[in-house]
Amino acid sequence: MAPPSPPNVELLLGPMLIGVLLNTTLYGVLLVQMLMYYTRYKRDRKWFRYLALYLLIAETANVVFDIGLIYEPLIVRYGTARALEVSPLLLRPDAAVTVAISTPIQLFVAWRVKVLTKSYFFPVLIAIPSLISFAGGLSVTIMVSLHPSFSSFNNFHPFVITWLSATAMSDVILSGALIYSLYNRKTGARTTDRYVNRLIRLTVQTGSITAITSLLDLLVFLFTPGTTLQFIWDFPLSKLYTIALLSTQVSLNARPWKEDARVSEDTVNVLFDHTPVERRISSVVVRHFHSTLLEVAMAEYTSVPPHPPLELHRRRPDLAHRELSDDLERGTDGQKVSPL
Repeated sequence: MAPPSPPNVELLLGPMLIGVLLNTTLYGVLLVQMLMYYTRYKRDRKWFRYLALYLLIAETANVVFDIGLIYEPLIVRYGTARALEVSPLLLRPDAAVTVAISTPIQLFVAWRVKVLTKSYFFPVLIAIPSLISFAGGLSVTIMVSLHPSFSSFNNFHPFVITWLSATAMSDVILSGALIYSLYNRKTGARTTDRYVNRLIRLTVQTGSITAITSLLDLLVFLFTPGTTLQFIWDFPLSKLYTIALLSTQVSLNARPWKEDARVSEDTVNVLFDHTPVERRISSVVVRHFHSTLLEVAMAEYTSVPPHPPLELHRRRPDLAHRELSDDLERGTDGQKVSPL
């Protein structure tokens, strides 16, 4: 009986090295995006900033693990049979760290869709496959930890299929829901609609990238047994999610920068800011409320009972101010007051 052929080093370790190089390159892009976010949006919601910090820590851990997992077979175990038989120790947390990054991002987008649509339909459709992918990623990490040899990887098909197919499904639904929500946010204002169209294009592009990358990872894993070609797409996958969050898809950095001279009053990010129409309605309500408070305060100061009823003040603040001015001119005894 002929002895088994030795593993192909080029197809076993080469794809892992390429995946690590791509991952570290994208990590540099991510750092630039993080720097832009923390310098431009210092007054952003605290939990937005905490989410970005969490992603930065998780991505840093991910890139450290990836560098370590390629360092082990190429340096520590160089020239040994174990380097070609047993997967690196730091490969085991790869799937868990990836879903620990992708799932919060998908749930964050699901929350934004809920805010935009005021409906739980699309968010639930996004969240269910996202949570399934999270469970699938954890199961892959557990299986690799229990069976670390490269030859055992072909036994992980159900877990890998669950993880990557669910995350791709969540990305497709997420992109469709965002496009639907953004299209309905068009106001007719040229500046706002231009940003809406831009966000729709970016949503299609970035949602397609993450979904296609997940599917490529899955298909290559299923149809190229005995190799590690899937790691070319697997290792950079988490970086694509985080960069999409920061720069394009949900657009933490794509929001108009208030210090930019090109930003006008009506330039908004419809995912995070009120549209011009909503801002004008809000300002009218605030002005009417302030006019009512002003009338009551002035009436108390001049001992003139507040009249007419508050409903009139809310409907006609101009009439309320005119009557208040007439009252002040007449004085408290009804006589006309001469100017000082």
